[in-house]
Amino acid sequence: MITDVPGVLVGHHTRVEEGWATGTTVVLVRDGAVGAVDSRGGAPGTRETDLLEPSNLVSSVHAVCLSGGSAYGLAAADGVMRWLSEQHVGFPVGPRPHQVVPIVPAAVLFDLDMSSWGNWPDSSFGYSACASAAESFELGCVGAGAGARTGSLKGGVGSASVRVGQHVVGALAAVNAVGEVVDRSTGLPWLPSLGTVPVELPPFVGSRLNTTIGVVATDAALSKAECRRLAMAAHDGLARAVRPAHSMFDGDTVFALATGAVPLAEPRPFALDALCTAAADVFAESIVSGVLAATSVAGVKAFRDLLR
Repeated sequence: MITDVPGVLVGHHTRVEEGWATGTTVVLVRDGAVGAVDSRGGAPGTRETDLLEPSNLVSSVHAVCLSGGSAYGLAAADGVMRWLSEQHVGFPVGPRPHQVVPIVPAAVLFDLDMSSWGNWPDSSFGYSACASAAESFELGCVGAGAGARTGSLKGGVGSASVRVGQHVVGALAAVNAVGEVVDRSTGLPWLPSLGTVPVELPPFVGSRLNTTIGVVATDAALSKAECRRLAMAAHDGLARAVRPAHSMFDGDTVFALATGAVPLAEPRPFALDALCTAAADVFAESIVSGVLAATSVAGVKAFRDLLR
């Protein structure tokens, strides 16, 4: 799980009921973490991504907000900022403890057709997700994965982690892709290491407006530029697990967080390369775990339910 990286917490706010199938997931780093982002899809929905450029002032972020609701769902980040500001967590802009601006990049996925029109996440979703943030969290049709779909199957939130020498690399993905995670010719996930009993896929029911969004995190001490290499590498994992990936109809966006708790070993390029390799692996595993953990919602079949 991404929370195997010390200092990283995850919270969800989910609404799945009549007329609703959407939610928000927050990856919380109250002590701050160096942040970066890489967006590869043709239809991204994002907020506060320019500040993550290595040439810009702010290096630390305090949370990443992942939400359903397409561009409307970006409002969930307002609630994340409000919760953090109440905790006096943010970039200091004045001499008093409460004079801070929380840094909260955000990305959204398209799930509008899973709810009645007008039912999308607002600031209360982000606030509630922060309030529930913990080291232990659910996978599947929760938070940003509540209304997610992946090709012909239900998508969801997945997570994985791995130890690389003295470091931990973890990832969380909200899987909502145009492409399939399961090979129609075999009925098994594209990622062979996570294969399971094959299924017969239902006809394609997915929207042509999608997006897989997520976060990769490490305890290594990285610069913003090095952190971006992690985000870039995570997209390699996305392309392994979803086919096709990065289409004009996806807004595929991955954030990277480095808490800085453990110095990066020398020589740095080799140590960084090992972390990037791990980032690709754990992001791919997160995608498949999100699909395997999902359950059927609003008539969209889940992989696990097709096994019955």
